[in-house]
Amino acid sequence: MALLGRKKGILDRLDAGEVVIGDGGYVIALERRGYVKAGQWTPEAAVEHPEAVRQLHREFLRAGASVLQTFTFYCSDEKLKISDSIVNITGRQINEAACDLAREVANEGDALVAGCISQTPCYFNTTNESEVKAIFKKQLDVFLEKDVDFLIVEFFEHVEEAEWAIQVLQTSGKPVAATLCMSPEGDRHGVSPGDCAVRLVKAGANIVGVNCHLDPMCGVKTVKLMKEGLEAAKLKAHLMVQPLGFHTPECNHGGYISLPEFPFALESRAITRWDMQKYAREAYNAGIRYIGGCCGFEPYHIRALAEELAPERGFLPPASEKHAPWGGALEHHPKPWIRLRASRDYWEKLLPASGRPKCPSMATPEK
Repeated sequence: MALLGRKKGILDRLDAGEVVIGDGGYVIALERRGYVKAGQWTPEAAVEHPEAVRQLHREFLRAGASVLQTFTFYCSDEKLKISDSIVNITGRQINEAACDLAREVANEGDALVAGCISQTPCYFNTTNESEVKAIFKKQLDVFLEKDVDFLIVEFFEHVEEAEWAIQVLQTSGKPVAATLCMSPEGDRHGVSPGDCAVRLVKAGANIVGVNCHLDPMCGVKTVKLMKEGLEAAKLKAHLMVQPLGFHTPECNHGGYISLPEFPFALESRAITRWDMQKYAREAYNAGIRYIGGCCGFEPYHIRALAEELAPERGFLPPASEKHAPWGGALEHHPKPWIRLRASRDYWEKLLPASGRPKCPSMATPEK
């Protein structure tokens, strides 16, 4: 049943010190399920297979997400034109359908809907400010018609393009969050995380952070540097982090796309639910209050974040009805050696094996 009344907005929640749990990754999850084509990574599934997108939204909500992002990644007409997966579907149709799906499911709980835009091929090809901003404006028009709760600028490799996106979105009067896919080394032009944060806030962002490309601990480290930059500039903004759900310690500045396993052999790098709990605590201790995930994050990962931060949030998510803390449900297993694993000490100290005798522990990034 949908909740009645107006929900607290994203800034109201963060200003009050609440922990906001983001949702997880859609393109990787839906590619694995057979609804997204790798390489294109475009979101036509919102129109072609709405039941698949709706179900993933619903699983993230049940796992504890406070925000459901519209499945509008790479959803500009310019990007869609170079995809061979789309026939007679426009960017407006996808954006409208994605907003409707996110709102339908968000209304089943206390979640907010975030309209999301991402980087454009136009920026890489021309760096023409007016052309790039026009692309963002077309998506914004739909988000305003659908009255999303706030807006997210995500998956931007260059702070300049993210600034242009923020400048367009902040004209809406809605709160704007902005995340870059960057490492502690900075964006693709070498602009430091601290300087990036300052530029994002000055452009009009209310919330800043990182998403995708690198693993959770690297993401937290980068956001800490962003926080330092804001403090030095005497600027204020809320912090967010939505990293990969994969271990990527050897990645260079290019992130996980430079790994030889990308995108079809990343399973061996998957982060466990226990790794997620550590990440959630590290992020919280760093002062980050909007904590979620990107590619590789499945609903059970979001549940782990919600369970770790349940003391701060004051409640557990519905999905925890089927999950005891730290493997506690194993106390009822018929095998005695499995029952011994029903403890936090066991799972925190476990070093998972890959099961591949000739598999190296690290790969050599290609770029």
